[in-house]
Amino acid sequence: MNKQIVLITGASSGFGRVTAETLAQHGHTVYATVRDLTGKNQPVAGELQRASQAEHTRLHVIELDVTDTVSVERAVQTVVSEIGRLDVLINNAGSFYGGITEGFTPEQAMEQFDVNVIGILRTLRAALPQFRRQGSGLIINIGSIVGRITFPFFGLYGATKYALEALTEGYRYELSQLGIDVALLQPSAYPTALFAKMQGPTDARRVGEYGDVANLPSAILEQFGKLLSPPNAPNPQEVADAIRDLIAQPAGSRPFRTVVGPDFGVKTVNAQTALMQAAVLNGLGLGYLDTLKIPGLAKI
Repeated sequence: MNKQIVLITGASSGFGRVTAETLAQHGHTVYATVRDLTGKNQPVAGELQRASQAEHTRLHVIELDVTDTVSVERAVQTVVSEIGRLDVLINNAGSFYGGITEGFTPEQAMEQFDVNVIGILRTLRAALPQFRRQGSGLIINIGSIVGRITFPFFGLYGATKYALEALTEGYRYELSQLGIDVALLQPSAYPTALFAKMQGPTDARRVGEYGDVANLPSAILEQFGKLLSPPNAPNPQEVADAIRDLIAQPAGSRPFRTVVGPDFGVKTVNAQTALMQAAVLNGLGLGYLDTLKIPGLAKI
């Protein structure tokens, strides 16, 4: 497997951290990015760096805040200036807002979308010029099964993941003829810090008007907590391994969507919508956009 230069967002915990460590252990040069590098995440950055030194891996910790365009552009420029290229961008950073949807203020909704959707637009705008210069590159966006199915009280979070589905597929078609590959990972629920850091609605008056229904979100989260607790808790390493496998596959052979963990029927949804989407593209005379064009590869 060719060793890649990888930039991953949201590497302070959860999928991001285990993926950064896994890829570095497999010989890739990894730029693991975190927010607030000199503040609350300084201890985490130190742990990652010390582990890398002890294991003699090429893992570098740099700052990147997906809600800050300057921060995003600076991080990408750091990688390119130090290495001269960027092979893989993994958009993992995300936040989770859960509860009675009406109780979330417009400001909270904008914050959720800023991290989970606009943040990915920022990283792609920063990385794509380099990918175009190279004529190659791999983008892996971390979505969720709730980008395909809906869990009650996950409406706002799910809306960002549904948006990510459309955004990622749009990029896949638009970039395919430039040699840039795009893949979407759809993890199920895993025991990560995402649930622990969940933000609830701040409009308590609106939430209170739901009566007994207002108690359901906490009951659902409690049930999730039981499902995600040892000894039968799913292992986030499964997500890191799926990302590692996607990177290892030759360009042009990677699946677009990959479900990891219990799928709640999402694989069926993916299969059915893939047929409809192919029909749409073919109807527009654009079916070729679903095939990655690899520079230098002769047509047979």
